[in-house]
Amino acid sequence: MQAPAGSAPLSAARVVGTTPVIKEPRLDGGHLYWLEQRPQERGRTTLLRRPAGDPQAATVELTPAPWNLRSRIHEYGGGAWSIGGGQIVFVDDRDRCLWQLEAAGSAAPRFRRLTAEADGGGSRAFADGLIDLPRQRWVGVMEAGGRDQLVAVPLSGGELQLLHQAADFCGYAALSPSGRQLAWIEWQQPSMPWERNSLWLSDVDQNGCLQSPRAVAGVAAGNPDEALFQPLWIQPAGGPEALVACSDRSGFWNLQLQTPDGSWRPLLCMDAEFAMPQWVYGMRTAAWDGQTLLALCCRAGSWELGEVSLQGEPSTAWRPIAQPFNDLAYLDATGGQAVAVASSPRCGPGLLEIDLASAAWHHSPANPEPCPLTPEQISQPEELWFAGHGGLPTHAWYYPPRGGADPQAPLLVKSHSGPTSMARTGLSLAIQYWCSRGWGVVDVNYGGSTGFGRAYRERLNGGWGVVDVADCAAAARALVAQGKAHPKRIAIEGGSAGGFTTLAALCFTDVFSAGASRYGVADLAALAAETHRFEAGYLDSLVGPWPAARATYEDRSPLHHAGQIDCPVIFFQGLDDKVVPPQQTERMAAALTAKGLAVEVHRFAGEGHGFRSAEVQIQVLEATEAFFRRHLDLP
Repeated sequence: MQAPAGSAPLSAARVVGTTPVIKEPRLDGGHLYWLEQRPQERGRTTLLRRPAGDPQAATVELTPAPWNLRSRIHEYGGGAWSIGGGQIVFVDDRDRCLWQLEAAGSAAPRFRRLTAEADGGGSRAFADGLIDLPRQRWVGVMEAGGRDQLVAVPLSGGELQLLHQAADFCGYAALSPSGRQLAWIEWQQPSMPWERNSLWLSDVDQNGCLQSPRAVAGVAAGNPDEALFQPLWIQPAGGPEALVACSDRSGFWNLQLQTPDGSWRPLLCMDAEFAMPQWVYGMRTAAWDGQTLLALCCRAGSWELGEVSLQGEPSTAWRPIAQPFNDLAYLDATGGQAVAVASSPRCGPGLLEIDLASAAWHHSPANPEPCPLTPEQISQPEELWFAGHGGLPTHAWYYPPRGGADPQAPLLVKSHSGPTSMARTGLSLAIQYWCSRGWGVVDVNYGGSTGFGRAYRERLNGGWGVVDVADCAAAARALVAQGKAHPKRIAIEGGSAGGFTTLAALCFTDVFSAGASRYGVADLAALAAETHRFEAGYLDSLVGPWPAARATYEDRSPLHHAGQIDCPVIFFQGLDDKVVPPQQTERMAAALTAKGLAVEVHRFAGEGHGFRSAEVQIQVLEATEAFFRRHLDLP
């Protein structure tokens, strides 16, 4: 298949180009700050600032090269910077230390290191901090010695202070407006933070020490199947400060308010999600602007922004704010202004700023260049519900090839990473790359995906390598049955956990004619033995307790069933990957090569789990398309 006449296929260079990834916007002192990860600088992340509400104003880069704001905590990082009252603290990736940016508004900003480099050959990582202005300190997470700690670091320099030693993991600390209370989240292996965790609360004395820390919700408070997200303090006019958090006790992540007697009152009661899985620090789906509680809400895979009434009935407290974007993240608000990273099927990600009083909004795209596609050339996602594993209704987004669905068109099935994640609808030029070449693409929210409630998320419990595989295959079959794809021209691709689903689908189904795995898991037993601390117990819920369920691990591992694959496979692997070590890819590729299959392996020095370099991303996209075209006998 070829793209329709008169419409040139989208090039990989235009897909990746110089478009940065925007993360963690914050409003402070009349200015808008945000992180920008730049692929053209091998993924270096920098901090930018401009006046809030004025997208035409000059943008200032506060941390020019070689500064690189990145945390390595839990390997996935996030939460690499903090701001409060103009005070800025960040983690620099070169030494993994905390640094203070002083005189950020002047022509000659100053940088001062707040923590010393780890000595004695040990390692530690900082992240997810807040600025405690009255006490002039940074409060956040330090990972050291295989455990997380809440620590305080003076902004004037000096000794690090241990505030709280977590039993295992902790984070998402929130300081009350009075500075007298601190809330945070804790979780313990083998649970992941979105499976079950605990919300802790402590008084803070005049010396800044925590007094009487106690669990107020979640596992440690007697609710064994509860997961909470982002504690947030609010203080309505004339009222006491109060704690808000998101809980999935009802089956969906909904916001709740702690009452003066310590109990919890639901603010919302909706079949919708107001949280997301905590893979990285720095995520925010709720914000208090001083008068109004704002939130991001996901309903059936699409996100919206709205206000939450503190007085109304939970079933009617949600008030959506009109704006044209349905893929939103990283919400912040103050003084009647709100900001989020937003995109839509027709518009790439950018900074969405909203004046709450007038509802006026504007969007500053991350890519300063015009979209390389006209609106007519952009393939729009179509909601697809189909019978997945066990006959259960399962969701996906289908993107028709440019020119419309065609029974002769090749189909690319995308299995998202995580696997606890979701397929989103913001404009993806990587998806449009395929559609512009005559491919249809289906991005599958297989069982286990977020955005559809706890029961949907828990479909994958004990079923990784079965449920996800069946759902991806069923999505492809549904589109073939609808006359939207050729049954012999179906490929599947994915990275990390999606790479595992890709390889397992090639082993255990007969639907796919080619596959592409990016740093994918091939041997579950090896992953259980070798993976990093954050995910050390993840497979217990996805597959079974290790090593008691060793037989199940072997039954699900593509490496042990490589003989069942009978189609070409291309692999991409970062040589610095500590989440899925390169040996996984090497062993799988060797097994397929020994069988005589067409195999390509692309190795990238200096890349870890996920590719940050623009050059590498372009190479991956071009090599995948050429490989599929060659082996599916496409023009």
